[in-house]
Amino acid sequence: MSGRDPFCQPRRPRHGAALALVFTGVLVAGAATGSLPGADRRTASGTPRPAAPAERHEEVARAAAEAMADGKSPVEAAERAVSRSGDRWGAVYSSGEYAELEDALDGRYTGVGLSARRERDGRIEVTEVRSDSPAAEAGIREGDRLRTVDGERVDGRPVTEVVSILRGDAEDDPAGTAVRLGLERGTRAWTETLRRARLSTDPVTVRTLADGLTVVRVTSFTKGAGEQVRSEVERLPSGAGVVLDLRGNSGGLVGEAVTAASAFLDGGLVTTYDVDGDQRALHAEPGGDTTRPLVALVDGGTMSAAELLTGALQDRGRAVVLGSRTFGKGSVQMPSRLPGGSVAELTVGHYRTPLGRDVDGTGITPDLEVDPADPAALERARTVLSGLGPTA
Repeated sequence: MSGRDPFCQPRRPRHGAALALVFTGVLVAGAATGSLPGADRRTASGTPRPAAPAERHEEVARAAAEAMADGKSPVEAAERAVSRSGDRWGAVYSSGEYAELEDALDGRYTGVGLSARRERDGRIEVTEVRSDSPAAEAGIREGDRLRTVDGERVDGRPVTEVVSILRGDAEDDPAGTAVRLGLERGTRAWTETLRRARLSTDPVTVRTLADGLTVVRVTSFTKGAGEQVRSEVERLPSGAGVVLDLRGNSGGLVGEAVTAASAFLDGGLVTTYDVDGDQRALHAEPGGDTTRPLVALVDGGTMSAAELLTGALQDRGRAVVLGSRTFGKGSVQMPSRLPGGSVAELTVGHYRTPLGRDVDGTGITPDLEVDPADPAALERARTVLSGLGPTA
């Protein structure tokens, strides 16, 4: 399991994986205009059905308002209402936390510039140090072991929790605040005090390996990532194969995933989704390269918008998917502002692949299963690419 600063578990455990939510950009217009359709709360058989999304938003807002009137915490009241609703992906954010989420989706965050993973023995190991970051300036290297953060041992903790502690609270620990790290490298152990800084993400990287294999890695679909994928692909020699590396991609903005799909599709359906029973569809832009050999590499950390992209490429016969089953988050969330300034994100529907597959809870099954953590996965991808001809 691995994590990095921008997309980590939020400050309090109530949020679950909510920072990987991604459909806000698509749905906020409908919410703002009040265009979400109503729905009867009984099925055709007459049995009660769960509250419609618009009603659930109203219930959560009402709980927050009543708590405020009683001098209690509106955030805690809203959290309880979301918990009672059974919404697996529902979350409540303070205004500061939601601003941080929006910053993260814009590719900005406050942190120290470390990525980390938890090893099988529970140790937390640094996997990447961002250049020009506080961590880089302090001389921290990939492979260093992180033992403590502000005096608290981190061995055995979920890596998302560790990264969250490194970042600190958006309001209490802004850029410039200090965080003390206990580190180990071989036989050397030392303590380093860093000051958090405002950083930006590099969600898309391109590298050409010695054998000519081109790997386009996308770690998240933050603003501009889709166009960056399209631009990078257009720069490659005609007919050159590509490995689209979506391992560990925690999602992002669905519009960016659709734009990325447009690099490889000549228009056509990317996904369908429903909002309170109202069916909608998203399509790729025409003009994408449909002949370039393409392999998508995925794993259990491939989530949400990244699964949407994978499913579209697979269903359209545009890519061979390698790796392991993806995470399985295919739900659509919509934000609403609550009394007191907090924000509730509640599930309003689910998306499906072009062939109608529901991803939520099941994920995307690869065409060829390989261990995505094995360095030989890229070699397997190269072998597959070598056998692919022009693809319609």
